[in-house]
Amino acid sequence: MDALNEDVSARADTYFKRTRQIVGRFGDRQVTYAVFLRRPVICAPRLMLDWLAQAATARETVFATDLMYEEGDWVGAGEPIVYISGSMALLSDLETILLQKIGAACVAAHNAYQMCLALPSVAFLAMDARHCAGAEMQDMMAYAASVGSNAARKEGAKGFVGNANDGTAHWFGSPKGLGTMPHSLIGYAGSTVRAAEMFRETYPDEPMTVLVDYFGREITDGLAVAARFPEMAAAGQLAFRLDTHGGRFLEGLDPAESYAVLERHAPGAIRRYRGETELRYLMGTGVSAAAIWRMREALNEAGYDKVKIVASSGFGVDKCRVMQDAHAPIDVVGTGSFIPDLWSETYATADIVAYDGVPMVKVGREFLLRKNGARKKVGS
Repeated sequence: MDALNEDVSARADTYFKRTRQIVGRFGDRQVTYAVFLRRPVICAPRLMLDWLAQAATARETVFATDLMYEEGDWVGAGEPIVYISGSMALLSDLETILLQKIGAACVAAHNAYQMCLALPSVAFLAMDARHCAGAEMQDMMAYAASVGSNAARKEGAKGFVGNANDGTAHWFGSPKGLGTMPHSLIGYAGSTVRAAEMFRETYPDEPMTVLVDYFGREITDGLAVAARFPEMAAAGQLAFRLDTHGGRFLEGLDPAESYAVLERHAPGAIRRYRGETELRYLMGTGVSAAAIWRMREALNEAGYDKVKIVASSGFGVDKCRVMQDAHAPIDVVGTGSFIPDLWSETYATADIVAYDGVPMVKVGREFLLRKNGARKKVGS
């Protein structure tokens, strides 16, 4: 446990460490901290609470925690998520790391929750790891996605069915990550069909998702792969992942053709007022609603109606909402876009709200004081 204290000493803000020394010199007090965020979030406190319990053990003390919301509950802006009570001398220098472990997790959980509710009939795959700043963030983002997903499932959404790596798969109730091939394998193989053959020969018992945008021939290459593996296509074991980048349209589309596709399948979506970003999601370059509809059209016309479509590339909350409005025929969304865009929104704050049981907080933060008669949802 010395390692934990050494880590705290290295990472804690200096003014918190100096506070600990001053309190130790002039006399300890029992205090209560309130932890909150300034924006609405989904409660995702587990990583923080687990670390706090480890810190208490390392310091041979007990910290009392009153969790005001269950994991997965919606929390309003400024609402205390948890009250933490204990020795001021032993708590002061923990604040830096405590806040690191809760703020971003709660915001990412809220994003994942909104995305799942925006596309309730679509399964999601967490593909955030490549965009994380190391192992700790990778674990935090996977945990957050699972919390947001579970909250959305309670409201009828399919939510996240897994993630892309083994290390954090446990958050989704799985022993291993999901996924088949990156673009690099297509380049290595020299053709989309050959990459699919290589995968099948190596993993003969696995369902297969094939990237089809490498050569800019999503439809042509997709149909060629389906023709090469007709039994898999008929059994629903074959999927195509659309990851067309924003610099080009899906094969065969342009603005006019994209409009025509949506006119055939989701005319209402293009007749409502749209901003520039929404229009891009509907009929622009990259993985648009029109692109997904066109791929579905081509597959169905060729008799491959059981082949699934996996969509990726920039699927955040707003894009998911547009896809739902266009009734885009997506089976799975692969995304890491629940990672917060505006990092300043992830800043959690802690204020002491009581000293030796006497309520006291800095002016302007009175809303953090415990309300008389307020019932806590969770206590420990």
